[in-house]
Amino acid sequence: MPKIENPIREEARPKIKDCLLVEALSTRPILDQIANKWSVLILTFLCAEPARFNAIKRRLDGITHKALTEALRRLERNGLVSRRVITSSPIAVEYSLTAMGHSLQEPFTALYGWAAHHQSDIERAQLEYDRRRAVELAE
Repeated sequence: MPKIENPIREEARPKIKDCLLVEALSTRPILDQIANKWSVLILTFLCAEPARFNAIKRRLDGITHKALTEALRRLERNGLVSRRVITSSPIAVEYSLTAMGHSLQEPFTALYGWAAHHQSDIERAQLEYDRRRAVELAE
């Protein structure tokens, strides 16, 4: 039986790893939005219950007013957080997770569990790396 030639050159065929890279790169803008330091902490905090702006700010030690405002706007724009104005005296704003925002609770819990489980491993790896670098630089 004659061999059938494939008209596509081997090097022109998409490789599985290339397809995975393209897929990973296509999700980068989304991951940049939800996986940055403040977004993860805000979303994790709001998983428990809705909260007012100042309560979130107090809970997230180190976040500036501007950074929190920008992060909450970004999360609201992406459909992960909803904003509700409370017309009391004084007027307040409460933030809560949307259904899509709540769907991140399971992956965030898994990520937190992984980080807690591997924290000492990572610290050991960092110390070993720093030790090796110090030796290399001293030579």
